This record gives sequence, C-alpha cells and structure tokens, in this order.
Amino acid sequence: MRRSLFIYLAPHLFGIIGENANVMKRALLGEFEEVVMLTVAILDEEAYGVTVTQEIERKTGRSVGFSTVHTTLQRLEEKGFLSSQMGGATAERGGRRKRFFTVTAAGRKALRDVKQVREELWRSLPPQTLQLITG
Repeated sequence: MRRSLFIYLAPHLFGIIGENANVMKRALLGEFEEVVMLTVAILDEEAYGVTVTQEIERKTGRSVGFSTVHTTLQRLEEKGFLSSQMGGATAERGGRRKRFFTVTAAGRKALRDVKQVREELWRSLPPQTLQLITG
C-alpha cells in the first residue's frame, strides 16, 4: 500500500510531467540538489558558489567540493529551479565577477513538493519504527 501511495504521489509532488523517462530524470530533485537549493534560499542575495559551498559545509559538517557545488548550481539553473545574474567585478577577486543565484518559482515549488513527500514518508512510518529512529 505504501509503495503504491508513493508511486501515485511522486509524479505530483516532484512536479514530474509526461511519461518520458528523460523528463522524469530532469524533473526530479536529488538530495544534494535539495541541500544546494535550500542553501541558496538561506543565503538569499549572497548566494554564489563560494558562499553556498561554505554554508553547506557549516550546516552539514561535511566537506563539499566547490566543483560539485558549481556543477549542481549549473544543473539546477538548467532545470529552471535557479536563476543567476552576474555581480560587479571586485578588486578582492582580481577583477572577476561573482555569479549570484536565486531560487525561481519552479524551484520553490520543487522544494515544497520534496518537503511534502518527506513529511508523508515520515507520517507513514509504523509507530514502533518511528520510535526506534527518533528515540
């Protein structure tokens, strides 16, 4: 029963449209993508590659490669979940400009959908299993 509920809900909650597997693959939001998008939302107007990487490391206590974050930011922008714009050049960066990211309306919906799925999964746990997990 739970599996069929998830199979029914997943396309709606993850914003998957169409039957094509490639469409599904592009529409799904992976766990690290979720972390990156939430971090962009937390940082608001200060979200660029370095600050996103540092904030993820600070919040999770894990080491994260800048190139991994950079690739994920680009992929999320390609999916339409993030948008970016170039900031001004600064002397501290040798005249290079920063690319600032923001979460789009589609990205906010994807985050809401993932949150709903997680909440539904937690609510579906049998009480004894939930007790073992949460103590």
